[in-house]
Formats: sequence, C-alpha cells, structure tokens
Amino acid sequence: MVIQDGAVLLVQRRNSPAKGLWTLPAGYVDAGEDPRLAAAREVTEETGVEVDIGEVADVLFEPAEGERRSTIVIVYWSELRGGELRAGDDALRTGFFALDDLPPIGFRSTRSILDQIRRSPSSAL
Repeated sequence: MVIQDGAVLLVQRRNSPAKGLWTLPAGYVDAGEDPRLAAAREVTEETGVEVDIGEVADVLFEPAEGERRSTIVIVYWSELRGGELRAGDDALRTGFFALDDLPPIGFRSTRSILDQIRRSPSSAL
C-alpha cells in the first residue's frame, strides 16, 4: 500500500475476478520468494513505480468466492522510491486516489484496509 499526499495508489483490474474494479497493487508470492520482495515486484509490474517495503499494515483473509480460492492478504506500508506511473501487467489503469473519493473497489480485503485507513488516517499519512 502506497499513500502519497493523502492519496492511495490503486490499479484497475484487467482480468477476473473483479475485472474493471480497483484494488491495491497485489499478486501472488512465487515459490521460494520472500513476501516482501513479491510485494515490491507486484507493485512495479502493475504500476511502473518502485517502492521500499515497510512494516506490515495488516494481514487479511479473503474467503473463497465462486471459482476463486481463499487467500491470505499481507498488506505492507510502502514508500515510493522511483519509476514512472503507468499501467502494466494485468492492470488497465493506475492512479492515486484521495481516500474520500475512491473508485469502485473490487475485493473485500481492499475495502477493509481502506476503511481502516479512513477511520484512522494519521497512521497512514
């Protein structure tokens, strides 16, 4: 999770599930990959920016839905380090959004963490 100037970095999903909806940049950890390195890799693949991964913001459970399996979502605080913002990999678009003006959000875990931040914005800014 990257927050800059009170806005959170989101990606619009190109693929199902949640096609066309917005989520935090995310993906799967490859076999043998450190979850922090996976998080940084996924952010770069989806948004073009590079981040420094910080502390764990939360660990969330995303229950199975339809054909999708249950997942454990680890959300890290991240700091923008460089790169150029652009949609990549499986993202249609990417951008920073004010916490009080978010686009349609795709996953329960993303909604949950964004709700937590809106309730306690001082921890995110």
